[in-house]
Amino acid sequence: MKIQLTDIYKHFGPVVANDGISLTVAPGTLHGILGENGAGKSTLMKILAGYQSMTRGTIHLDGRLSTYRSPAQAAALGIGMLYQDPLDFPSLTVLNNFIIGQGRRLGWHRSRARAEFEALRQSAGFDLSPDHLVSRLTVGERQQLEILRLLSLGVGALILDEPTTGISALQKETLFQALKMLAKQGKSVILVSHKIEDVETWCDEVTVLRSGRVTGGQVRPFDTGRILEMMFGAPPPAPETRQKTPGADVITMETVSARGGRSGLNRCTVGIAKGEIVGLAGLEGSGQGVFLRVATGLIRPIRGRVRFSGEDMAGKDVHAFMNRGTVFLPADRLEEGLIAGLTVADHWALKTRKGRFFVDRRRAEASARAGIETFRVKGTPQTCVEALSGGNQQRLLLSFLPETPELLLLENPTRGLDLESAAWIWNLLGSFRDQGTAIAFSSSELDEILAVADRVLVFFNGEVLKNVPTGEINLAELGRAIAGKTQGDT
Repeated sequence: MKIQLTDIYKHFGPVVANDGISLTVAPGTLHGILGENGAGKSTLMKILAGYQSMTRGTIHLDGRLSTYRSPAQAAALGIGMLYQDPLDFPSLTVLNNFIIGQGRRLGWHRSRARAEFEALRQSAGFDLSPDHLVSRLTVGERQQLEILRLLSLGVGALILDEPTTGISALQKETLFQALKMLAKQGKSVILVSHKIEDVETWCDEVTVLRSGRVTGGQVRPFDTGRILEMMFGAPPPAPETRQKTPGADVITMETVSARGGRSGLNRCTVGIAKGEIVGLAGLEGSGQGVFLRVATGLIRPIRGRVRFSGEDMAGKDVHAFMNRGTVFLPADRLEEGLIAGLTVADHWALKTRKGRFFVDRRRAEASARAGIETFRVKGTPQTCVEALSGGNQQRLLLSFLPETPELLLLENPTRGLDLESAAWIWNLLGSFRDQGTAIAFSSSELDEILAVADRVLVFFNGEVLKNVPTGEINLAELGRAIAGKTQGDT
């Protein structure tokens, strides 16, 4: 399918997300869309997929002017989109989700549905059982299910928004091999990403956006320096590194076990000290998410003790941890961090309210404007939080931080962000570390952990397999460790 976008504009009130974007995606190609956070990538793709209406502009599919106003209408024309968070029903099986995704074909006989599922699965090279519960799948496996659902609807163009975030290297390889196969079949595959290495490795062509406009494009072979210049105007700054001796432990776990995720947390004994940054590495579901939620009081241990500056926190809830200065920023910004439907000013009203019933709207508006300016959020006090890009949602969450948190816990803090935004966030968090805040963060990017953390905890099957200063481990050793391999393994 040939896709032509011409002079696409999208306004959210005074905010211009897309400012006259034109680009062409040829059939049979894997086309990358690169750009810094807030460049307009996701908004443009949501317009193409029918999830958002454009302010003005035109879309031609295979040379025909196409007008549609919903994802269902877009799918009927052959366009499907895979989001960072797949659309599925976790309590149902893979096969049931596949059947539900057929819409009006819901009356399928199950044997026919299973046969089509298996044919698509084998063709794509996915190892996915139709009888497994979706709640037990990894993010990568949920992506595979969504791709099979879209293929069953006969899409000719497949859009993927940051698909490699939070998936293993093996799942990434499987995903891109499948996408290459689809491109060879004549489908148009669009990869929205901030990861230049993914685009350069797998894509045939790339279009770069900045501030809602197209700044250029390239076809293979790519010039990395030129791509960076198109994205940022200049090479993005590297995170600042600071060396500082940590103080006493702010939080300590003593043989802590807890339920949650795929493997829970098993007999964890570790501390996080005042003035240090600790990176949590591991394959998805290896225990790092449970560790963060135990440390913030969201999950209570089934055995062991958690101490905050020496105080036993047994039996205390999340509010007790918050009162001691603990702050947690989850990976799922809209589901756990922000409230969809509310504006930036509404969130500040909730944060600054006094008592249960009375809100000072003027104070909330002023706080929102100050937070937007200080943290460089691309929006206004009246912008609904779901209209913000992922990186701007993260900046908004960071603007809510108290001036001197004791313990700062972050889950994939730079997920979906471009290099410049990630560096800005780490420089900010480095300033918190310098004033004595204890920081722990999880990340699927091993080079990020080695670049910004003072110490790394490697999780495998719910246990801390390694606990070493980042200066004493390299990328290869870290990769072996998250796979559960010790020094003597082959």
